[in-house]
Amino acid sequence: MSLQPDPTSSQIRFSPIGSIQSLISEQQTGGFAKTESLAVLEPQYGEYLVGLEDYSHLHVIYWLSEMDETHGLHRPQANPDVPVVGMFACRCPQRPNPVGLTLVELISIEGTILRVRGLDAIDGTPVIDIKPYYPPYDVPKGGVRVPDWIWKLKY
Repeated sequence: MSLQPDPTSSQIRFSPIGSIQSLISEQQTGGFAKTESLAVLEPQYGEYLVGLEDYSHLHVIYWLSEMDETHGLHRPQANPDVPVVGMFACRCPQRPNPVGLTLVELISIEGTILRVRGLDAIDGTPVIDIKPYYPPYDVPKGGVRVPDWIWKLKY
């Protein structure tokens, strides 16, 4: 389903295209790097997957449906070795719009079921979109800069 703009409102409405099936059923901090999950898409999206099997990695965009709070400031993973930062300076889930984005390895596609590795979403999480990893857009030109504390987090 596509976005449905409402000219009388600033609201954006959308519907999930599927959901995540995972052995992880509760929120956790880190530890998703080797986890395999399924992104089970609705049957009507089968033709949307044509050609996706040629990619090794893709972005899964999902709704953090379990989040019911937002923070302006946050200490990532509650790790005392990292600073308190603004929510937009970390990948934490307590966001104004709890949208998750993860670059995952695509293992296989069977029908409308994508087996992926490295998805940090729990069982039942609604999938909003799938996009292939595309180096012309996804690899920064001229290098990358991140704060040193990033390397103190669990992955």
